[in-house]
Amino acid sequence: MSGEVYARVRDEVRRRADRLWDVALTLHADPEYAFEEHRATTLLTTELDREGFAVEHGTAGLPTAFTARAAAPQRDAPTVALLLEYDALPGLGHACGHNLIAAAGLGAALATRAALADTPGTVLAIGTPAEEGGGGKVTEVEAGVFDDVDAALMFHPGVYDWQWAPLTAQAQYRVGFHGRAAHPTGNPTEGIDALAALVQLFNTLAVTGRRLPAGSHVQGIVTHGGKATNIVPEYAEGLFGLRALTTAALDDLAHDLATSAEGVARATGTRVEVERAAQGYAHFRDSTALSGRFAAHLARAGIELTPPAPGVYLGSSDIGDVSNRVPAIHPFVAIMGSDGSDHTPEFAAAAASDRGREVLLAAAEALACTAADVLLDEGLRQRAWADHTDHTDHPGPAHTGHTT
Repeated sequence: MSGEVYARVRDEVRRRADRLWDVALTLHADPEYAFEEHRATTLLTTELDREGFAVEHGTAGLPTAFTARAAAPQRDAPTVALLLEYDALPGLGHACGHNLIAAAGLGAALATRAALADTPGTVLAIGTPAEEGGGGKVTEVEAGVFDDVDAALMFHPGVYDWQWAPLTAQAQYRVGFHGRAAHPTGNPTEGIDALAALVQLFNTLAVTGRRLPAGSHVQGIVTHGGKATNIVPEYAEGLFGLRALTTAALDDLAHDLATSAEGVARATGTRVEVERAAQGYAHFRDSTALSGRFAAHLARAGIELTPPAPGVYLGSSDIGDVSNRVPAIHPFVAIMGSDGSDHTPEFAAAAASDRGREVLLAAAEALACTAADVLLDEGLRQRAWADHTDHTDHPGPAHTGHTT
């Protein structure tokens, strides 16, 4: 593609630099939480509306989701989506840097449409609430928001400069054991201890956990363990978080949990119920063709991205569900050193620092240049979709089938 397009994108981002930073700082100073991001939504959609985007509020039935569309009319023209996250962490504010994600996605959407002018194609800015808990993107995927999208692009601030995100599939399951109450000294033989069954399940999972594959684990807590020490508990409940390298592996892990719980119930004379407790996230599948373009564009700002460190997994995100529907990218760009961590007060401070501003503007430009590539380069779109179609359940780079 002509360097002239990238130069126009760069100029459009730089022209809005102060404004984008003001948006990031405004979000940072006024954190809102899952599905309550009303002021953030108003701030972002006002900016998009001002530059001619047609804004739809309440996308997928979510009050704080939105879709902003700018299109140059032409039938069957491509569509690229920039994803904006803007929820914060209770007690920690923007300790995951979502204020930078939102401002970068906003800047990329505005710059792409302005730089390409009447070039056929659609630029979408999609507001995705509740990434930290609730999974707005999952609901949007299920509602068909991404059905006609050729690529979904976002970045995430972090403590590493990584080309793609090693994000696992995750889900939560509630396990409840039903026994029979009794007095532990008065009539102990009549009791069936539900808590003892739950404890046995924890022990069983500790043993079976030793043979789990890389990227898989189960972490549980006791949510109900009885009401008094002089009553054999008739009901006990645990909440278990499951993670696995792929969505298929997560299904296997959930089956193992249910099988273990049923075995414990038979052994202890209890009755068990296993149910999914919350909306889970699919594993993330990187589009190598697209993340390679983003990395090349970001390198012009002096930031070199590498593959993730082997065996390192950074939790889960609802971008996984988007990436299993359309080609997507989710690179990490460091705003503090690798000796730090997100979800900390120090990371929240970094999200409003000079380094945060540098990364925001560099990422906005790289995202916009990648979005321009998607709209203008049919070959790139074909390669991205070919990889996506041929590798339906592989984590990480779609062409490898394993983490690197």
